[in-house]
Order: sequence, then C-alpha cells, then structure tokens
Amino acid sequence: MGLRFVRQSDCPALLDIYARYIETPITFEYELPSRAEFDRRLREFSGFYPYLVWEEQGDVLGYAYAHRQFERAAYQWNAEITVYLRPEACGKGLGPRLHRAVLDLLRLQGIKSAYAYIIADNLPSRRMCQAMGYTLAATFPTTGYKAGGWQDMCWYLKLLNGFEPDPRPPVSVHELDPAQVEAVLRSAETE
Repeated sequence: MGLRFVRQSDCPALLDIYARYIETPITFEYELPSRAEFDRRLREFSGFYPYLVWEEQGDVLGYAYAHRQFERAAYQWNAEITVYLRPEACGKGLGPRLHRAVLDLLRLQGIKSAYAYIIADNLPSRRMCQAMGYTLAATFPTTGYKAGGWQDMCWYLKLLNGFEPDPRPPVSVHELDPAQVEAVLRSAETE
C-alpha cells in the first residue's frame, strides 16, 4: 500500500513500534504511554499537521509526524518532526521517504522551519538529517538522563519557506489541495 495518512485504528501498531524505543535513549519517555494517551496524541498531532504511516501488505513498518515546536503564538511557523520505524524496516530508505513527505506537506502548509531533535549518539538519524539538508542549530550537553547515562541532544533545523514580513498563519494539512497532497505521497512512494 505504501504511504498514507494515519488512522485511529493504526494506534496499536504505532504503539508497538514506539514500545521498542522506550528502553533506549532515542525517546526521553521512561514508560510506554497508555493506549488512551497515545490515541490522544495521535488525534492532537494529526488534527493540524501531517501524520503519515508506511504500510506494506497490511503491516505498518513506520510512521512520521509533525507537531508544533513550542506552544506560544510566535512559534506557529515552526514544527518538530519525529520518525519511528520497526527495526526490520531500518536501513531501507523508509525513514527519509517518510520524513521528506512530512517536510513537503509542511512546506505547503506554510511552515517556515522544521526541527528534528536527536540524541547525539543516534548517528544514523543525524546523518539522515544532514543528507536531507538540515543544519545543526544547537547541541545541548547532558540534557537528559536515559538508558543509564546522560544524553546530549542535537537540534537540527531545515528552512522550508521564506521569511516575509507579516506572514500568513499556517493552514491545516487537511485544508491543502488534495491533488498536491496526493502528489507528495506518490512522490515519496516512487523515490
């Protein structure tokens, strides 16, 4: 099937993928969220931003989503992107394809800057961001304690649109031209 928007019925599959990262420093959460909490996050993030899954033969192999970077109004032109894959799907190019599709949709929404927050030791994700044109914006040393050690966090930045005076607020991904959205999804599938 390939790339598509998330459905609420995907929640168990996404939670299963995320569960594989809980004991690692990839996420700073200590405990796996409940199904109700994960459902709530899925609804919240997918209500305005792209939330995509990669599915093959009925199995969800990975997902990527964006959400607001910070809550204050002046930050509305920024978004943070997150990607998670099943371990067996890593190294097959799905991460960059999911990530690129989210970036392309954010660009259409009017988002100006995309951020990816990655622990310093996660070299595959850092290399992926660099290959996708992100720049290292900041490194925060010993910013979180996880998996038995203090973890450094790297913030990567990718500029998506110009910075004109008096910018229009971003629009919901659900308000975009369906033909443009479909073109983004199909393009990611054929990379």
